[in-house]
Amino acid sequence: MNLVAIVGAALSVGILSFAVLDVMFSEQQRVRRRLESLGAYSAGAVAEAQPLVTPFRDRILRPAVTYMSRGIGAIAPRGYLKRLRDRLITAGTSSRIGPERFVMVKIFVAIGIFALVGVAMRVAGLGLGSALLFAIIAALLVSYVPDIILGARVSGRQRNIAKALPDMLDMLTISVEAGLGFDQSVSKYVQNASGPLAEEFGMTLREIQAGKSRRDALRALGDRASVAELRAFIMAIVQADVFGVSISEVLRTQSHEMRLKRRQRAEEFAQKAPAKMVFPLILCIMPATLIVVMGPAIIRIASAFFGV
Repeated sequence: MNLVAIVGAALSVGILSFAVLDVMFSEQQRVRRRLESLGAYSAGAVAEAQPLVTPFRDRILRPAVTYMSRGIGAIAPRGYLKRLRDRLITAGTSSRIGPERFVMVKIFVAIGIFALVGVAMRVAGLGLGSALLFAIIAALLVSYVPDIILGARVSGRQRNIAKALPDMLDMLTISVEAGLGFDQSVSKYVQNASGPLAEEFGMTLREIQAGKSRRDALRALGDRASVAELRAFIMAIVQADVFGVSISEVLRTQSHEMRLKRRQRAEEFAQKAPAKMVFPLILCIMPATLIVVMGPAIIRIASAFFGV
C-alpha cells in the first residue's frame, strides 16, 4: 500500500514537472519570447530614431518660436500686448497668431531689412556710418508694415460686418416672425451665411452652448467686432430681453435703421469721391493735357522768337 502511494506520488510529481517544463520551454513560448525581444529592440530603435524622423519644423523651429514668444511676453509692456491682442481679435487672426508672435514677426522683419539694406549700401560704395544710418531708417520704416497690414485687415473686417448686418437682420426678422426663437434664428443664419459676421455669431452661439448667458455672449461679440452698428443692435436686443419687448419688433426697427445708415454711408462715400479725385487729376491727367494742348504752341513760339 505504501509502495502504491509512493509510485502514485512520483508519477504525479513527474507529470507536473513535465507539464511545467513543457509550458516554459515549449516552441510557442520560445517564439513568444523571441518576438518580445524583437519588439523591445524595435521600440528602442524607434525611440532613438524618433528625433531624427521628426520634421525640422517640429524639432527646432516650433520650440524656438515658443521660447522666443515667451521671452517677448515677459519683456514687452502689458498694455501694448493687450491693445495688440484686442486688434488681433478684431481682425479675426487671434487664433493663428498671438501678440507675442506678432511682435516677433516685426522684430525679424526689421532685422532682415536692416541686414539687406546695410549690405546693399556697402556694396553700392557708401561708408559704414551712412550704410548703418540707411539700414536703421529702413528697418524702422519696414517694422510698421505688419501694423499697417493689421490695420487694413481690421478696417476691412469691420466694413464687411457693417455691410452684412442689414441682410442678417432681415433674415432674423423673417425667422422670428415664422416662429423660431432668437437663438434658433441666429443658428439658421450661421448655417446659411458666410463671412466675418457669420463667424462672430457662430462663436457667440458656441459660448452660449458652453453655459455663458446670452447677454454676456452678445456683449462679448460687440467687444470683439468693435463695430458701432453691431453694438447698437446688441444693446437693443439686450434691452428687449431685459424689459420683455417683442424681439420681432426690435429686429424690424433695427433692420430699417441699419439700411438707412448704409444708404447714408454710401451717399457719404459718393460725396467724398470728387474731393479724392482732385489729386489724381492734378498729378496725372493735368500735366499730360497741358503737354498735348500747349506743346505745339510752345514749339512755334520758340521757333518764331529764337529760331529753334
